Amino acid sequence: MIYLAILTFVFVIFAFCFLYFWGINPGDMTVFYAAGEGLTFPAPIIIIGAILIGLLLGNGLHILSLIAHSFSHWRRDHSQKKAQETNAIYREGVGRLLSGDLKKARTLLKKAIDRDPKRVDTLIAMANLAAQEGNSTESLGLLRKAGDLDPKSLEVLFKTAAIQEETGHDDEAMVSYQELISREKDNRKALRSLRDLYIKHDRWQEALETQRQVLKAGPGANRVADEKALLLYLRYEVASQSILNGSADQAKSELKDILRQEPDFAPAQVSLGDALVALKQGDDAVKIWQEGYKKLGKGVFLERLEDYFMEREDPSSLLNFFRSQVLEQGDDLMFRLFYGKLCLRLEMVDEAKEQLQAVESSGVESPQVHLLLAETYRRCREPEQAISEYKKALGISKRLHLNFVCEKCQHVSAEWNSRCPACGEWNTSSLVDRKLIQEARP
Repeated sequence: MIYLAILTFVFVIFAFCFLYFWGINPGDMTVFYAAGEGLTFPAPIIIIGAILIGLLLGNGLHILSLIAHSFSHWRRDHSQKKAQETNAIYREGVGRLLSGDLKKARTLLKKAIDRDPKRVDTLIAMANLAAQEGNSTESLGLLRKAGDLDPKSLEVLFKTAAIQEETGHDDEAMVSYQELISREKDNRKALRSLRDLYIKHDRWQEALETQRQVLKAGPGANRVADEKALLLYLRYEVASQSILNGSADQAKSELKDILRQEPDFAPAQVSLGDALVALKQGDDAVKIWQEGYKKLGKGVFLERLEDYFMEREDPSSLLNFFRSQVLEQGDDLMFRLFYGKLCLRLEMVDEAKEQLQAVESSGVESPQVHLLLAETYRRCREPEQAISEYKKALGISKRLHLNFVCEKCQHVSAEWNSRCPACGEWNTSSLVDRKLIQEARP
């Protein structure tokens, strides 16, 4: 009622103003819309008409604006609803993927992609699914699509590199990790992965440079010591490679520096001797290897000494060293083993027997000791003793026992096992060299 009363009041006021305006402006007015063509109306009518046309146009534009706004709002609501539904399908698909139901996961993720082909996380999930199914081609194709949609995504590049690495495409994986590092130079995960690939392929110089970047990026406090140790080992590999490439002088300086930092690092001391030999400084190399054995007790030093003197046809110098050391450290069984081996090589069988028997009598049960003793007894024309030692070396008992091997991990065991004790696989235990024997033809 109030609204109707107000409307009536406004109409009365409008009518009164209209009549009043018409009364004081009784003349007509002509409005021309073309040459010689026009419309003649009283001035109040034309003015009121113009006002009404303006109001009509204004209201029309307002109505169109309301329609456009309503349509936009409807589209936004529809898009949000579709996104929510797609997200629910995606989450369910990922849940199925994590639970191992790959078939159902594929159906759901495919549906999510059909609803929204530009959703990057769905493409990544589908790529993970394809990778689990062993379809690396499909997986990489999906990741390429995801990368095109989101070129800045580090997740896409990481996943791409991981699949390339798993499928043996290491060169392509290196390129992916390098691209990651170009975008984020301190990305420690990418740096470590790239470094590990370089190590895998013996690309020591590149591995060393990458390891320096890892340390510069600042590894976690619990990894600093390990990363610094790895840097030292990579420096050693580069130095060793330098010896092979003819840069022994450069390698010598580097190896000395490595030994200053880690005096107990045996490979550096061995290779330092190799570098000195390459530089025609054999006497210094001998001293390095002798000191290395006295300090670290590693058999490789004795092996290097033996090879060095035998190549130069100077076994007497080596024998003097062994004899002097036996007098000083007669309880060093490793030393006596190598001494006995050298004597056997020089056909000094009595002295060889003395040294090797000393090792065996201490309770050492090693195929290598038994093999050397067997050869010693053979040369001493003691066949029964030689046969006994050969049997011990080969692990042959009275029942002529044969060993078994896991066909998956190659673990050797004396007994057949239904399940491999090393890798845990069932039905993989078979006789050593089974395939070789079965495939041979008489």
